[in-house]
Amino acid sequence: MLKNRVIPSLLLKNGGLVKTTKFSKPTYVGDPINAIKIFNDKEVDELMVLDIVASKQGRDPDYHMIEMFASECFMPLCYGGGIKSIEQAGTLFSLGVEKLTIQTSALIDLDLIAGIAARYGNQSVVVSIDVKKSYFGDYQMYSSANEKVIKRNWLGFLNQAIEAGAGEILINAVDRDGTLSGMDLKLIGEASKESTVPLIAAGGVGSLNDIKLAVHAGANAIAVGAFFVYHGPHRAVLISYPKYKELENLFKEI
Repeated sequence: MLKNRVIPSLLLKNGGLVKTTKFSKPTYVGDPINAIKIFNDKEVDELMVLDIVASKQGRDPDYHMIEMFASECFMPLCYGGGIKSIEQAGTLFSLGVEKLTIQTSALIDLDLIAGIAARYGNQSVVVSIDVKKSYFGDYQMYSSANEKVIKRNWLGFLNQAIEAGAGEILINAVDRDGTLSGMDLKLIGEASKESTVPLIAAGGVGSLNDIKLAVHAGANAIAVGAFFVYHGPHRAVLISYPKYKELENLFKEI
């Protein structure tokens, strides 16, 4: 068992697998079921699937699609997108999902996080926090559903989410998303100093060394998108994942 998790993060838009850059310009990259089968073959420990338009469209999760994902998935599945109630959470867990990632509803009312945690356990809830840099380089909270910066202290919200019952925090550097340009180590460091639960960092992985640096900065796990989807300078679509031994050796050095 690796001491730090490396989690492929798949983005969904209207049933298709897409990849974004800085949370915009979603590009179709294939069939999500096919990607899940490939990650099964590569013996991935955990998979994250995020529907990036469910909350924007104000609709429920696509239960039929998620059931197909869960039945195909050989590893624990974390799902996010359109979750607004404890009843929806129960349905998703009954379909085989093991964790839920919640952002939009958490920004509205953290009582939902508390309710899910109380009924299903803290380990079942991940609160997602998207952070974007201002013109002056300050970190600002960002709502992906509304595509707007929020006038709210992101570290304060992180603490509130943990107090409400979040078992993990997913921190996403919006400006690094899909760029393959390296992770925001300063952001990860600030988040890890505040967080009393495991921290998943996302945004910017372009090499195995980026993963190593993020763990060194304080991340407990790394969510990876473009680096596991694209290959080469022209971004040809090729689903990949490092061999277990590569990751084991990478984390031995930390």
